[in-house]
Amino acid sequence: MKLGLYLRNMGPQSTVETMIACARAAEAAGIDDVWVADHIAIPPDDAEGSNGRYLDPLATLAFLAGTTQRIGLGTGVLVLPYRPALATAKWIATIQELSGGRLLLGVGAGWMPAEFRAVGVAREQRGRIADETLAFLRRCFAGDEVEANGQPFLFRPRPPRPPIFVGGAAPHALRRAVRFGDGWMPMGGDADALRQPIAQLRSDMEAAGKPAPEIVAMTALSLDDPPRAAAQLQALREVGATRVVHGWRYADAAAFAHAADALSRLRF
Repeated sequence: MKLGLYLRNMGPQSTVETMIACARAAEAAGIDDVWVADHIAIPPDDAEGSNGRYLDPLATLAFLAGTTQRIGLGTGVLVLPYRPALATAKWIATIQELSGGRLLLGVGAGWMPAEFRAVGVAREQRGRIADETLAFLRRCFAGDEVEANGQPFLFRPRPPRPPIFVGGAAPHALRRAVRFGDGWMPMGGDADALRQPIAQLRSDMEAAGKPAPEIVAMTALSLDDPPRAAAQLQALREVGATRVVHGWRYADAAAFAHAADALSRLRF
């Protein structure tokens, strides 16, 4: 099982100095990957904890790729309907190329009505747009020549496609994962609640002739109680989780580094 940490690309913890220190601390501790969130237009009445300050996830990972050497770089999750498909594909390919293949692409359809209003996208169309974007991304990474809006173009550089993990709840996210993805990113660490949908996804992936899916569980572990945290990880592994990402609101880089060390000691 791979272990990751959420890196706060929002609020007071999202300064250049703090983010570099956190990413490097995670890498030094042997953590497998760091993940960032995606909010593009937080409304004033929903800004607690961030004060509306959010760094773009793709720009953040491109920056962190240049300050680290080994650690995986994940979007948890990139909201696909917020951005044009072609520009998104170019961002993804560029990060994958410049990072040496370290990108982990968590994707979702989004949920916040205020953000959809701000970007001018009908929220009720988010599922359709997400599916169309994923289909386009797969075409881009399948061959050098692609077509968009009737115009052929060369999609270069074309590094290996990053793994695609579909976020969201069953059943919609599971169907999207089977069609377009390599795995599922469920929220929450309740192993019993995840058991059935993980089994369903495995069965559906097998029926579709696809490899067994990765399961990236996004949760908050009890790192201040190591035996309990170890039990949480063991339970998630037993139901099929292949990655666990610990997310919490830390104060500064020192607190993040402490958590990275604590998580690394829980490796099986």
